Amino acid sequence: MITRAVRQLRDLHDDLRQTERLYMVLVATVVGVLGGLGAVAFRRLIEAVNRVAWQEGPVTLGHLAALPPWWKIVAPAVGGAIVGFIIYRFAREAKGHGVPEVMEAVALRGGRIRPRVVLAKMFASGISIGTGGSVGREGPIVQIGSAIGSTLGQWLKIDQRRLRTLVGCGAAAGIAGTFNAPVAGALFALEVILGEFGVAQFSPIVISSVAATVVSRHYLGDFPAFVVPDYSLVHWTELFAYVGLGILAGLVALAFIRSLYATEDAFDRLRAPLPLKAMVGGAIIGLIGIQAPHIFGVGYEAISDALHGNLVWQFMLILVLVKIVAVSITIGSGGSGGIFAPSLFIGAMLGGAVGTVVLLVWPTPTAGTGAYALVGMGAVVAAATHAPITAILIIFEMTGDYKIILPLMISCIIATLLATRLQRASIYTMKLLRRGVDIQRGRAVNVLQHVQVREVMRPDVVTAAPDDHLLALISKFIDHPGSTLFVTDDEGVLEGIVKVDQIRPIMKDPASMEALIIAEDVMVAAEFPKVSPTDSLADVMRMLVAYRGEVPVLENGRLAGVIWPEDVIARYNTEIFKRDMAGSMVSAVGQEGGVESVPAAHDTVVAEIPAPGPFIGRTIRELNIRQDFGASVLMIKRTTGTGDDTLDTAPDPDCAFQYGDVMLVLAPSDQLPCLKRGVPRSRK
Repeated sequence: MITRAVRQLRDLHDDLRQTERLYMVLVATVVGVLGGLGAVAFRRLIEAVNRVAWQEGPVTLGHLAALPPWWKIVAPAVGGAIVGFIIYRFAREAKGHGVPEVMEAVALRGGRIRPRVVLAKMFASGISIGTGGSVGREGPIVQIGSAIGSTLGQWLKIDQRRLRTLVGCGAAAGIAGTFNAPVAGALFALEVILGEFGVAQFSPIVISSVAATVVSRHYLGDFPAFVVPDYSLVHWTELFAYVGLGILAGLVALAFIRSLYATEDAFDRLRAPLPLKAMVGGAIIGLIGIQAPHIFGVGYEAISDALHGNLVWQFMLILVLVKIVAVSITIGSGGSGGIFAPSLFIGAMLGGAVGTVVLLVWPTPTAGTGAYALVGMGAVVAAATHAPITAILIIFEMTGDYKIILPLMISCIIATLLATRLQRASIYTMKLLRRGVDIQRGRAVNVLQHVQVREVMRPDVVTAAPDDHLLALISKFIDHPGSTLFVTDDEGVLEGIVKVDQIRPIMKDPASMEALIIAEDVMVAAEFPKVSPTDSLADVMRMLVAYRGEVPVLENGRLAGVIWPEDVIARYNTEIFKRDMAGSMVSAVGQEGGVESVPAAHDTVVAEIPAPGPFIGRTIRELNIRQDFGASVLMIKRTTGTGDDTLDTAPDPDCAFQYGDVMLVLAPSDQLPCLKRGVPRSRK
């Protein structure tokens, strides 16, 4: 009976899978519900840790101020040690603020996130925040929700394209559930995580965000995150003050970003176990908290005080600096938590201080100080994350106050423009840039990341000797279709290049210059790019943005080949086609019967081929499949020990074939027999 029911459910799932929109709506709803439950569970966990660490949950500023100093040091230190152990032992991805790891998974791993990240991140961040770590709960719940969406998608064997959307659904659910802000949650996923506003992604993400909000409101109530007094724009001249606030917010956000990563570098240089470093960081936070308990945890109570004008401007400015230091130490030492709530805290204190000063200098046409605190929250978030749309809407939804929307928009846009002008990377993408992952230059460029220069370089290079005369150079340019000659010595060592533009001015009367000019006189010995055969083609593509012409390939100092720009572009188009083809065909491969052969472009086919004997135990890189067969491996289908099929939709070049593997390849039709035997045509 049970077996029959399972079979019927599987058949129903397969039927629904064929209706892409309905299927994604249903799965997105499940992700939203689970993400909402995750947000509720995460907040309950923080409260439970509060009760253990501080004997009160949720903890208040008054209670923290009354505790003895030793307690304020021991609690975050012990919490840091526990968090460091969890991260070191179970999931390194749980370290830090979480959102960059989700962005990297979407851009480079097709949305695949390890399932263990859900529990590791939840407990690491819950303990870090609950014991006083100066971080927020939004980044962790984004990573938790994204991991839930990714895990469900992998379990259902969903293709890469839709798996990325489910990761966005999980992120939207996390933001919506923790902030009670469904619109901002959806836009955060689209603007920050996915970086695109396509219709195919928009609908499931909105549904997931709404589902998470319903769950959150059921358990936590329908209340805004902050209760603020009524604010409005008193006079249009007040906009100048908000322009100034936007400029200050952009500068403060930049200081926050640089402080965060400078502190992280300082702790990384310490040769000590991660739990010990996190414990030291927690103890430092405790020392700071003795005088300023406002920096403990998410800091929402201090933000509310700023919104209601209960703090003096001098103390708020001090809290801006202290909070930046505290967050940097918490995350840099190995703690786990988000930077969204700290950005709100810093912005509220900055805005409150600015508003107080403006009110003292210019009292008549000015709103209360809380209005500036509210706008400052959004401006710092916008500048730090480079996501002004999300910042504007999340402040609106968190407060339910529409009257302040115009000043909010002005400050957020100005802060973002200034921050992006002074530094290209946001607080999220900076972490990825430090790993060599450039999200902002376009996720599509990463398809060339694993393609080596040797795979597209041309070995036939037109060279010139240093003493070649002008007419010889002109003759080679006439016979050679390129725009560059490579000047080498007798041993093939590259000494410089000669571009056609350099000799064009003297080509009108070459005979008169024949005896006067040789290659050495006009060659450029520096200021041109050089690559090696093992370099990534993605690096070459970045070079071609600023350099026009062929790029020399050097091996042990000698000229081994040349990269032509049109070859790079052609390979880029091929890789994009492969990625799109893999995404569209993964569902068919996952079903019974699979795909035998589908025509593609330029006499190529997409075919499903069992891994032949000569491939077993060897990696894609070792087999040199691209050069020997002219083929590319799009996917590998593998049967696990339990009998389930798994799909590797972006196989790494170092992935080794196993017995029973089935590969989906893009190859010339005449190479299929060779691939089935596993022997290149020249060796048959």
